[in-house]
Amino acid sequence: MFTLTPNEERLFKSLSTPAKIQDFLNTVPFNYEHDGIDTWRSPRRVLRDQKAHCVEGALFAAAVLWYHGHKPLIMGFCTAPKDQDHFVALYKTNGYWGAISKTNHAILRFRDPVYKTPRELAMSHFHEYYMFEDGTKTLRSYSAPVNLSRFGKGWVTTEEELFHLVDAVNDAPHVDMIPKENRRKLRKADPIELTAGKLLEWQKNNPRT
Repeated sequence: MFTLTPNEERLFKSLSTPAKIQDFLNTVPFNYEHDGIDTWRSPRRVLRDQKAHCVEGALFAAAVLWYHGHKPLIMGFCTAPKDQDHFVALYKTNGYWGAISKTNHAILRFRDPVYKTPRELAMSHFHEYYMFEDGTKTLRSYSAPVNLSRFGKGWVTTEEELFHLVDAVNDAPHVDMIPKENRRKLRKADPIELTAGKLLEWQKNNPRT
């Protein structure tokens, strides 16, 4: 389907459910981009280099979902300028939305297919998105789902950086999550939430990252 190598196809075939894709992504070391250069690796490069950040993980998950008959859908989250954006791969089961997420923290993780709309799913991330320094909540908007099939199949195995896919999600229509007049009324995350949020799955000094 994607001119996969035999090893790549065996792996894609084995990741036959969203839960299995998520379990696999959790074993992939987090991409800290130690050299300071942004990377947007293709699914093939994620497998070869054995590292991924949220965008690369979402693209990998979308490709495997596509292999198994799902649409390769991506949703982007936009934050206040001082925080970092996030990407997830979307899937539907029995008409309900779920999400696969590559994150290095105890938050913004996998979503079971229990949400009736993309907005419901997006809003489930709101209380988890905060600055670890002071608990300020920063999530501001989410994108309409972007179907990556309109870009063909070459992105799954390319050696090039996938800037155009990232741009497509960033340029997609976005929906505000809170009224502007309510932003000043948001309660900060509790100290115990800050502690939980700082838990890391992959440490920065791990030689595999």
